[in-house]
Amino acid sequence: MGADHRALVDELLADHRRSRDQLAEVQRALSAVACAAASPCGTVTATVSAHGALVALDIRDDAYRTHPPGALAQVVVGTVAEASARAARAADEVMAPVLPAGTDPAALRCGLADLSAAEVAPPVEEFDFERATWLESDRDGGAR
Repeated sequence: MGADHRALVDELLADHRRSRDQLAEVQRALSAVACAAASPCGTVTATVSAHGALVALDIRDDAYRTHPPGALAQVVVGTVAEASARAARAADEVMAPVLPAGTDPAALRCGLADLSAAEVAPPVEEFDFERATWLESDRDGGAR
């Protein structure tokens, strides 16, 4: 291998190491994200991770006396939703500096980035009527 090729390989390996180090740093920062929200009435507090996992839920003892079960369920759901939104924004802030310019972290997190709904939809397989075997079952591999 010539000196030019060796220098190119060394440069590529160094770039790869820097990228891996940066990825590890981002992963560490994301794993440290935990955002809490409290309900307006103060009876429920929820904490959600950057990955959207509910990691803590605190329901005050008097919440059961303050709210009927259905209303308390709504308070919990709303509080968890607020904590999730905060955690998502915090995760976006972690991701934004390492993304290409103009990339929306929220769109990337939702799995869409710059893709249209048609690009994201699974492909639809056309049924081939001419090749269909009408007398044999496809469930047993067509063997009879």
